[in-house]
Amino acid sequence: MHSQSASLRDSLVPLGLLWGLICLVFCLPPLAYAAVFELANEGDGVIGSPIEHIAAHEDTFVSIARTYDVGYRELVLANPGVDPWLPGEGAQVLVPSQFVLPDAPRTGIVLNVPEMRLYYFPPAAEGARQQVMTFPVSVGRQDWSTPYGRTRVTAKQRNPSWYPPQSIRDEHAADGRPLPRVVPPGPDNPLGRHALRLGIPGYLIHGTNRPAGVGMRVTHGCVRMFPADIAELYGLVGVGTAVRIVNQPFKMGWVADELYLEVHPPLEEDAETIDRGLTALVEVFVSNTDERLKQVDWGSMEAVYNRGLGVPEALAVEFEGPDLEAAAPPTEEVSVEAAHEASEERAGV
Repeated sequence: MHSQSASLRDSLVPLGLLWGLICLVFCLPPLAYAAVFELANEGDGVIGSPIEHIAAHEDTFVSIARTYDVGYRELVLANPGVDPWLPGEGAQVLVPSQFVLPDAPRTGIVLNVPEMRLYYFPPAAEGARQQVMTFPVSVGRQDWSTPYGRTRVTAKQRNPSWYPPQSIRDEHAADGRPLPRVVPPGPDNPLGRHALRLGIPGYLIHGTNRPAGVGMRVTHGCVRMFPADIAELYGLVGVGTAVRIVNQPFKMGWVADELYLEVHPPLEEDAETIDRGLTALVEVFVSNTDERLKQVDWGSMEAVYNRGLGVPEALAVEFEGPDLEAAAPPTEEVSVEAAHEASEERAGV
Protein backbone atom coordinates (compact mmCIF):
# COMPACT_ATOMS: atom_id res chain seq x y z
CA MET A 1 0.00 0.00 0.00
CA HIS A 2 2.84 2.35 0.90
CA SER A 3 4.51 1.77 -2.44
CA GLN A 4 1.25 2.46 -4.26
CA SER A 5 0.79 5.79 -2.41
CA ALA A 6 4.36 6.79 -3.18
CA SER A 7 3.85 5.90 -6.82
CA LEU A 8 0.65 7.98 -6.95
CA ARG A 9 2.36 10.91 -5.24
CA ASP A 10 5.27 10.78 -7.68
CA SER A 11 2.90 10.76 -10.64
CA LEU A 12 1.22 13.93 -9.36
CA VAL A 13 4.41 16.00 -9.25
CA PRO A 14 4.61 16.55 -13.01
CA LEU A 15 0.91 17.46 -13.01
CA GLY A 16 1.55 20.10 -10.35
CA LEU A 17 4.39 21.51 -12.41
CA LEU A 18 2.12 21.60 -15.43
CA TRP A 19 -0.52 23.63 -13.59
CA GLY A 20 2.20 25.97 -12.40
CA LEU A 21 3.33 26.57 -15.96
CA ILE A 22 -0.26 27.15 -17.09
CA CYS A 23 -0.70 29.75 -14.37
CA LEU A 24 2.52 31.50 -15.36
CA VAL A 25 1.40 31.70 -18.96
CA PHE A 26 -2.26 32.56 -18.57
CA CYS A 27 -2.81 33.99 -15.09
CA LEU A 28 -0.12 36.65 -14.89
CA PRO A 29 -0.10 39.96 -16.81
CA PRO A 30 2.51 40.40 -19.53
CA LEU A 31 5.93 41.75 -18.54
CA ALA A 32 5.51 44.68 -20.94
CA TYR A 33 3.80 45.47 -24.18
CA ALA A 34 3.87 48.34 -26.61
CA ALA A 35 0.52 49.91 -27.36
CA VAL A 36 -0.39 49.84 -31.06
CA PHE A 37 -3.68 51.38 -32.17
CA GLU A 38 -5.52 51.71 -35.47
CA LEU A 39 -7.47 54.91 -36.03
CA ALA A 40 -10.90 53.96 -37.34
CA ASN A 41 -11.66 57.53 -38.46
CA GLU A 42 -9.31 60.29 -39.55
CA GLY A 43 -10.67 62.70 -36.96
CA ASP A 44 -10.43 60.35 -33.98
CA GLY A 45 -8.30 61.85 -31.27
CA VAL A 46 -8.47 59.31 -28.43
CA ILE A 47 -6.90 55.85 -28.36
CA GLY A 48 -6.87 52.93 -25.94
CA SER A 49 -8.96 52.20 -22.88
CA PRO A 50 -8.23 52.30 -19.15
CA ILE A 51 -7.23 49.15 -17.29
CA GLU A 52 -7.86 48.31 -13.65
CA HIS A 53 -5.05 46.40 -11.98
CA ILE A 54 -5.62 44.59 -8.69
CA ALA A 55 -2.38 44.93 -6.78
CA ALA A 56 -0.51 41.96 -5.39
CA HIS A 57 1.32 42.17 -2.08
CA GLU A 58 4.70 42.73 -3.75
CA ASP A 59 3.53 45.31 -6.32
CA THR A 60 4.90 48.83 -6.55
CA PHE A 61 4.14 51.50 -9.14
CA VAL A 62 7.58 50.82 -10.65
CA SER A 63 6.73 47.16 -11.26
CA ILE A 64 3.19 47.93 -12.44
CA ALA A 65 4.55 50.56 -14.85
CA ARG A 66 6.93 48.02 -16.37
CA THR A 67 4.16 45.43 -16.69
CA TYR A 68 1.77 47.68 -18.60
CA ASP A 69 4.34 49.87 -20.41
CA VAL A 70 3.32 53.11 -18.72
CA GLY A 71 5.36 55.71 -16.86
CA TYR A 72 5.80 55.98 -13.12
CA ARG A 73 4.41 59.52 -12.90
CA GLU A 74 1.42 58.56 -15.06
CA LEU A 75 0.45 56.02 -12.41
CA VAL A 76 0.99 58.52 -9.60
CA LEU A 77 -1.25 61.12 -11.25
CA ALA A 78 -4.01 58.64 -12.06
CA ASN A 79 -4.10 57.20 -8.53
CA PRO A 80 -4.11 60.03 -5.97
CA GLY A 81 -3.97 58.78 -2.42
CA VAL A 82 -2.45 55.40 -3.34
CA ASP A 83 1.02 54.69 -1.93
CA PRO A 84 3.26 54.13 -5.00
CA TRP A 85 5.69 51.97 -3.04
CA LEU A 86 3.12 49.91 -1.16
CA PRO A 87 -0.32 49.99 -2.82
CA GLY A 88 -1.33 46.96 -0.73
CA GLU A 89 -2.68 43.59 -1.72
CA GLY A 90 -6.09 43.91 -3.38
CA ALA A 91 -5.76 47.66 -4.01
CA GLN A 92 -7.39 48.91 -7.20
CA VAL A 93 -4.83 50.71 -9.38
CA LEU A 94 -5.97 52.58 -12.48
CA VAL A 95 -3.54 51.95 -15.33
CA PRO A 96 -3.59 55.06 -17.57
CA SER A 97 -3.70 53.22 -20.89
CA GLN A 98 -6.02 55.61 -22.73
CA PHE A 99 -4.60 58.72 -24.39
CA VAL A 100 -5.66 61.86 -26.21
CA LEU A 101 -3.40 62.29 -29.23
CA PRO A 102 -1.24 65.43 -29.24
CA ASP A 103 -2.26 68.33 -31.47
CA ALA A 104 0.40 67.78 -34.12
CA PRO A 105 0.70 66.29 -37.62
CA ARG A 106 0.21 62.54 -37.47
CA THR A 107 3.47 61.55 -39.03
CA GLY A 108 6.77 60.36 -37.63
CA ILE A 109 7.56 60.83 -33.95
CA VAL A 110 5.69 63.24 -31.68
CA LEU A 111 7.08 63.70 -28.16
CA ASN A 112 4.89 65.52 -25.63
CA VAL A 113 7.30 66.57 -22.89
CA PRO A 114 4.93 67.39 -19.97
CA GLU A 115 3.08 64.12 -20.63
CA MET A 116 6.38 62.21 -20.77
CA ARG A 117 5.06 60.13 -23.65
CA LEU A 118 6.17 59.47 -27.22
CA TYR A 119 3.84 58.76 -30.14
CA TYR A 120 4.98 57.17 -33.37
CA PHE A 121 2.84 57.34 -36.52
CA PRO A 122 4.26 54.84 -39.03
CA PRO A 123 3.74 55.45 -42.74
CA ALA A 124 0.36 54.06 -43.78
CA ALA A 125 0.00 51.97 -46.91
CA GLU A 126 -2.32 53.38 -49.55
CA GLY A 127 -5.90 52.73 -48.53
CA ALA A 128 -4.91 51.46 -45.08
CA ARG A 129 -5.94 53.05 -41.80
CA GLN A 130 -3.49 55.19 -39.87
CA GLN A 131 -1.79 53.44 -36.96
CA VAL A 132 -0.12 54.92 -33.92
CA MET A 133 2.17 53.45 -31.30
CA THR A 134 2.86 55.06 -27.96
CA PHE A 135 5.55 54.64 -25.31
CA PRO A 136 6.35 56.20 -21.91
CA VAL A 137 9.60 58.14 -21.71
CA SER A 138 11.81 60.04 -19.30
CA VAL A 139 12.72 63.63 -20.14
CA GLY A 140 15.17 66.25 -18.92
CA ARG A 141 14.91 67.51 -15.39
CA GLN A 142 14.30 71.20 -14.78
CA ASP A 143 17.93 72.32 -15.08
CA TRP A 144 18.50 70.09 -18.15
CA SER A 145 15.21 70.61 -20.02
CA THR A 146 14.40 68.65 -23.17
CA PRO A 147 14.20 71.20 -26.03
CA TYR A 148 11.06 71.82 -28.08
CA GLY A 149 10.78 72.10 -31.84
CA ARG A 150 11.04 70.16 -35.08
CA THR A 151 13.95 67.92 -35.92
CA ARG A 152 14.71 64.56 -37.52
CA VAL A 153 16.41 61.28 -36.78
CA THR A 154 19.89 61.77 -38.20
CA ALA A 155 21.56 58.49 -37.21
CA LYS A 156 20.88 55.10 -35.59
CA GLN A 157 23.34 53.16 -33.47
CA ARG A 158 23.32 49.77 -31.76
CA ASN A 159 25.37 49.33 -28.60
CA PRO A 160 26.42 52.99 -28.57
CA SER A 161 29.33 54.35 -26.57
CA TRP A 162 28.56 57.36 -24.40
CA TYR A 163 30.73 60.46 -24.57
CA PRO A 164 29.53 62.51 -21.60
CA PRO A 165 29.96 66.25 -22.13
CA GLN A 166 32.19 68.14 -19.76
CA SER A 167 29.23 69.68 -17.92
CA ILE A 168 27.93 66.22 -16.98
CA ARG A 169 31.42 65.02 -16.04
CA ASP A 170 31.80 68.06 -13.77
CA GLU A 171 28.45 67.33 -12.13
CA HIS A 172 29.38 63.72 -11.46
CA ALA A 173 32.81 64.69 -10.16
CA ALA A 174 31.22 67.15 -7.72
CA ASP A 175 29.06 64.28 -6.42
CA GLY A 176 32.08 62.03 -5.98
CA ARG A 177 31.14 59.87 -8.97
CA PRO A 178 33.74 60.68 -11.65
CA LEU A 179 33.03 59.62 -15.21
CA PRO A 180 35.51 58.57 -17.88
CA ARG A 181 35.66 60.42 -21.18
CA VAL A 182 34.07 57.42 -22.90
CA VAL A 183 31.65 54.90 -21.40
CA PRO A 184 31.77 51.77 -23.62
CA PRO A 185 28.72 49.60 -24.40
CA GLY A 186 27.67 47.41 -21.50
CA PRO A 187 25.65 47.35 -18.28
CA ASP A 188 27.14 50.65 -17.04
CA ASN A 189 26.21 52.58 -20.16
CA PRO A 190 23.14 54.80 -19.54
CA LEU A 191 22.29 54.85 -23.26
CA GLY A 192 21.34 51.18 -23.23
CA ARG A 193 21.63 49.11 -26.39
CA HIS A 194 19.89 51.36 -28.93
CA ALA A 195 20.09 55.07 -29.73
CA LEU A 196 18.42 57.39 -32.24
CA ARG A 197 20.43 60.56 -32.75
CA LEU A 198 18.43 63.74 -33.39
CA GLY A 199 19.23 66.79 -35.47
CA ILE A 200 19.45 68.83 -32.25
CA PRO A 201 23.15 68.54 -31.33
CA GLY A 202 23.79 66.34 -28.32
CA TYR A 203 20.25 64.95 -28.00
CA LEU A 204 19.16 61.35 -28.47
CA ILE A 205 16.25 58.99 -27.97
CA HIS A 206 17.81 55.97 -26.30
CA GLY A 207 17.41 53.03 -23.97
CA THR A 208 18.58 52.82 -20.39
CA ASN A 209 20.37 50.69 -17.85
CA ARG A 210 17.98 52.01 -15.18
CA PRO A 211 14.44 51.30 -16.40
CA ALA A 212 12.90 52.19 -13.03
CA GLY A 213 13.37 55.86 -13.94
CA VAL A 214 11.21 55.77 -17.08
CA GLY A 215 8.31 58.18 -16.70
CA MET A 216 10.25 60.65 -14.55
CA ARG A 217 12.23 63.85 -15.12
CA VAL A 218 15.66 62.37 -14.53
CA THR A 219 17.72 62.83 -17.71
CA HIS A 220 20.14 65.50 -18.89
CA GLY A 221 17.75 66.44 -21.68
CA CYS A 222 17.75 63.25 -23.73
CA VAL A 223 14.70 61.02 -24.09
CA ARG A 224 14.97 57.69 -22.25
CA MET A 225 12.81 54.61 -22.99
CA PHE A 226 12.32 51.12 -21.63
CA PRO A 227 14.84 48.75 -23.28
CA ALA A 228 12.11 46.73 -25.03
CA ASP A 229 10.39 49.89 -26.28
CA ILE A 230 13.47 51.49 -27.82
CA ALA A 231 14.39 48.16 -29.42
CA GLU A 232 10.98 48.08 -31.11
CA LEU A 233 11.05 51.73 -32.14
CA TYR A 234 14.63 51.37 -33.41
CA GLY A 235 13.53 48.65 -35.79
CA LEU A 236 10.68 50.75 -37.20
CA VAL A 237 12.16 54.21 -37.53
CA GLY A 238 14.48 55.18 -40.36
CA VAL A 239 17.02 57.95 -40.69
CA GLY A 240 15.19 61.09 -41.76
CA THR A 241 12.03 60.38 -39.74
CA ALA A 242 10.39 63.63 -38.63
CA VAL A 243 10.43 64.36 -34.89
CA ARG A 244 8.26 66.99 -33.22
CA ILE A 245 8.86 67.83 -29.57
CA VAL A 246 5.86 69.68 -28.14
CA ASN A 247 4.69 71.21 -24.87
CA GLN A 248 1.03 70.24 -24.45
CA PRO A 249 -0.02 69.65 -20.83
CA PHE A 250 -3.68 70.03 -21.88
CA LYS A 251 -5.02 67.88 -24.73
CA MET A 252 -8.49 67.51 -26.21
CA GLY A 253 -9.73 64.96 -28.71
CA TRP A 254 -12.89 63.63 -30.25
CA VAL A 255 -14.28 60.12 -30.52
CA ALA A 256 -17.44 60.33 -32.61
CA ASP A 257 -19.44 63.06 -30.85
CA GLU A 258 -17.68 62.83 -27.50
CA LEU A 259 -15.04 65.37 -26.52
CA TYR A 260 -12.33 64.25 -24.08
CA LEU A 261 -9.96 66.37 -22.02
CA GLU A 262 -6.65 65.11 -20.62
CA VAL A 263 -4.81 67.33 -18.13
CA HIS A 264 -1.20 66.96 -17.01
CA PRO A 265 0.61 69.35 -14.68
CA PRO A 266 2.61 71.91 -16.66
CA LEU A 267 6.37 71.67 -16.24
CA GLU A 268 7.67 73.60 -13.24
CA GLU A 269 9.57 76.04 -15.45
CA ASP A 270 6.58 76.67 -17.74
CA ALA A 271 5.51 79.80 -15.89
CA GLU A 272 3.44 81.10 -18.82
CA THR A 273 1.07 78.11 -18.89
CA ILE A 274 0.87 77.98 -15.09
CA ASP A 275 0.02 81.69 -14.85
CA ARG A 276 -2.59 81.58 -17.62
CA GLY A 277 -4.43 78.66 -16.04
CA LEU A 278 -7.87 78.09 -17.54
CA THR A 279 -7.21 80.63 -20.29
CA ALA A 280 -4.72 78.20 -21.83
CA LEU A 281 -7.34 75.48 -21.56
CA VAL A 282 -9.90 77.60 -23.41
CA GLU A 283 -7.42 78.02 -26.26
CA VAL A 284 -7.15 74.24 -26.54
CA PHE A 285 -10.95 73.99 -26.59
CA VAL A 286 -11.26 76.57 -29.35
CA SER A 287 -8.63 74.88 -31.51
CA ASN A 288 -10.52 71.57 -31.19
CA THR A 289 -13.98 72.94 -32.03
CA ASP A 290 -13.38 75.00 -35.18
CA GLU A 291 -15.07 72.50 -37.47
CA ARG A 292 -17.85 71.26 -35.19
CA LEU A 293 -18.64 74.02 -32.76
CA LYS A 294 -20.41 72.91 -29.62
CA GLN A 295 -21.35 74.25 -26.24
CA VAL A 296 -19.29 72.86 -23.39
CA ASP A 297 -20.15 72.55 -19.72
CA TRP A 298 -17.42 74.75 -18.29
CA GLY A 299 -18.02 73.30 -14.85
CA SER A 300 -17.05 69.82 -16.03
CA MET A 301 -14.00 71.23 -17.82
CA GLU A 302 -12.88 73.07 -14.70
CA ALA A 303 -13.35 69.92 -12.60
CA VAL A 304 -11.12 67.89 -14.96
CA TYR A 305 -8.56 70.72 -14.89
CA ASN A 306 -8.51 70.77 -11.09
CA ARG A 307 -8.19 66.99 -10.80
CA GLY A 308 -5.25 66.81 -13.21
CA LEU A 309 -5.28 63.01 -13.33
CA GLY A 310 -3.48 62.75 -16.67
CA VAL A 311 -6.22 60.51 -18.14
CA PRO A 312 -8.89 61.39 -20.76
CA GLU A 313 -12.21 62.42 -19.22
CA ALA A 314 -15.38 63.05 -21.23
CA LEU A 315 -16.82 66.57 -21.18
CA ALA A 316 -20.50 67.45 -21.29
CA VAL A 317 -21.14 69.09 -24.68
CA GLU A 318 -24.14 70.03 -26.80
CA PHE A 319 -24.63 70.54 -30.52
CA GLU A 320 -25.02 74.16 -31.61
CA GLY A 321 -25.43 75.47 -28.09
CA PRO A 322 -25.70 79.11 -27.01
CA ASP A 323 -22.98 81.62 -27.71
CA LEU A 324 -19.64 80.57 -26.25
CA GLU A 325 -18.97 84.03 -24.86
CA ALA A 326 -21.99 83.66 -22.59
CA ALA A 327 -20.69 80.39 -21.25
CA ALA A 328 -17.21 81.48 -20.23
CA PRO A 329 -15.65 79.73 -17.21
CA PRO A 330 -17.05 81.15 -13.98
CA THR A 331 -13.70 81.53 -12.23
CA GLU A 332 -11.75 83.54 -14.83
CA GLU A 333 -12.36 86.30 -17.33
CA VAL A 334 -11.75 84.61 -20.67
CA SER A 335 -12.28 86.09 -24.13
CA VAL A 336 -12.99 83.28 -26.56
CA GLU A 337 -12.04 85.52 -29.50
CA ALA A 338 -8.66 86.21 -27.89
CA ALA A 339 -8.25 82.54 -27.17
CA HIS A 340 -9.00 81.73 -30.81
CA GLU A 341 -6.33 84.19 -31.97
CA ALA A 342 -3.82 82.74 -29.52
CA SER A 343 -4.56 79.19 -30.63
CA GLU A 344 -3.93 80.17 -34.24
CA GLU A 345 -0.59 81.72 -33.26
CA ARG A 346 0.40 78.47 -31.56
CA ALA A 347 -0.68 76.29 -34.49
CA GLY A 348 1.74 74.83 -36.98
CA VAL A 349 3.84 72.70 -34.63
